[in-house]
Amino acid sequence: MVTITICVGSSCYVRGSDKIAETFERLIQKESMAAKVELRGSFCMEHCSMGVTVQVGDRVYRQVSPDSAERFFYDEVMPYVKQPA
Repeated sequence: MVTITICVGSSCYVRGSDKIAETFERLIQKESMAAKVELRGSFCMEHCSMGVTVQVGDRVYRQVSPDSAERFFYDEVMPYVKQPA
């Protein structure tokens, strides 16, 4: 199982972390990945000045936005989930 953690601290929330989480939830369902992905929120991930922080497994990404969330999911999350264990 791959854990995706989205920062929901005040700085990231203002930048749309809740919208990113909604997008990820929708895409996880659409792609039938509920058994493979756990979506979590975390307060402050220490990158407040760099935009919304998202961690996929052991990889940390900064500057994810609501506008880029779907592309991010398909470009970064899907390949990570599909890689061999």
